[in-house]
Amino acid sequence: MAAKIKSGDLVKVIRGKDKGKEGKVTRVLADDRLIVEGVQIVKKHVRATQQGQQAGIISVEAPIHRSNVMVIDPETKQPTRVGIVVKEEARDGKVKTVRVRVAKKSGKELA
Repeated sequence: MAAKIKSGDLVKVIRGKDKGKEGKVTRVLADDRLIVEGVQIVKKHVRATQQGQQAGIISVEAPIHRSNVMVIDPETKQPTRVGIVVKEEARDGKVKTVRVRVAKKSGKELA
């Protein structure tokens, strides 16, 4: 099955402490979690290392579950559900079926 949310997608948080924030997905983790830039910022205590990294408290982006975000439709700029459409494309003289992600609100293909 094709992934509904991929890295590089623009998403909006619909639940949680960062509700309403928008950001770009930087990583998709295996357990249905995403890392979105500027969302779910947590403080992390780090130890000094021999390579020269100083000890202190840094801010990092923590993972957020994919059910708490929605993809933003490229045409309407509103949160939308993602559907999958099977299309047939001709490549090198052969017809192949391709699955394409589509925004439900506008029907436009997602990159």
